[in-house]
Amino acid sequence: MSGFLFVVPPFAGHVNPVIGVAEELRRRGHPVAWTGDEGLLARLLPSDAAIHPCEPAPLPPRPDSLRGFAAMRFLWEQVLVPLAVSMAPGVARAVRSAHPDVLVVDQQAFAGAFVAEREGLPWATAATTSAEFTDPLAGLPAVRGWLAEQVARVRGALGVPGVTDPRFSPHLVIGFTSGLLAGDVGEPVHLVGPVPGARSGLVPFPWDWLDPLCPLVFVSLGTVSTGARFLRGCVEAMRSRPWLQAVVVDRGGELRGDVPANVLVREDVPQLALLERASLVVCHAGHNTVCESLAQGVPLVVAPIRDDQPIVADQVVAAGAGIRLRFNRATAAHIGDAVDAVLREPSYWAGAERVRESFQRAGGAREAADRLESLLSA
Repeated sequence: MSGFLFVVPPFAGHVNPVIGVAEELRRRGHPVAWTGDEGLLARLLPSDAAIHPCEPAPLPPRPDSLRGFAAMRFLWEQVLVPLAVSMAPGVARAVRSAHPDVLVVDQQAFAGAFVAEREGLPWATAATTSAEFTDPLAGLPAVRGWLAEQVARVRGALGVPGVTDPRFSPHLVIGFTSGLLAGDVGEPVHLVGPVPGARSGLVPFPWDWLDPLCPLVFVSLGTVSTGARFLRGCVEAMRSRPWLQAVVVDRGGELRGDVPANVLVREDVPQLALLERASLVVCHAGHNTVCESLAQGVPLVVAPIRDDQPIVADQVVAAGAGIRLRFNRATAAHIGDAVDAVLREPSYWAGAERVRESFQRAGGAREAADRLESLLSA
């Protein structure tokens, strides 16, 4: 059988969406291998996964204060470009060892695209956010030119001539959303909806704390975002609403002091299982959290911080599936009012249900695997 090599950056939010696709390919009999940060992959993938380490360079933390172009510049110059250069040798070794027929390359793992080009192998992009499909830089030619310079810089460092944007394979781009959120997309983009993979490891959680008769509000700012002020606002909003219960994810341990009895603060949670019980999600409009919530038909209150999050937040609002807040200005009163409005107004539930149905029609892991197999015959 023909083999596939998944190339992923050292970010959990970029690994989880493609685990289900890899498992579907394995179920069909295809050899599947992974290359990326060995420690992260060992923690996230099934115990029998074939992992080829590629030792990405240590990445600096991005200051929370960065917004707009400053945040983009830091992401590219300090994260994505060094990551591509440091990962390329390991990806090349993985190709020589695994002998894949097709590479499946995360949109932020540029090394996979460049190594595939150099080796003459077909490759598909795994787009774990839909923001790039909207062409957010259409009205910013100077920024677009600056990005082209960054890509050329990596190509020069790796000795791979060409003009293809490593974020978009000319063969196939798989997006983990639907047209109802992302809008119209053209070839070679195919939207398959979110793919809930079987994530390894069991996160302990006090399930008996949940009251099945009390609406559950799930609060999270993702795997990398922090925001103590916003999280405290969520806690205070719940304090004045004892008829609700809330699980608040505080990965940085920033919430200290008095927490009301109807709020449970945890550093890590089994998110997919909690979303099955949630009545509402309050989040930063991270693509994974948004799509995982809407896949359960759960409406949202979104407060985007930076990067793709404002675009994803606008998609939620346009679909009628939630309310948007300003992250830096949202108070406990603002958060509470938004929570009340979403829980009270049936239209938000209807909007979330329409998105859920669109995800189901998109095909999920089976559709993604079909598209990847088409590259073999091509």
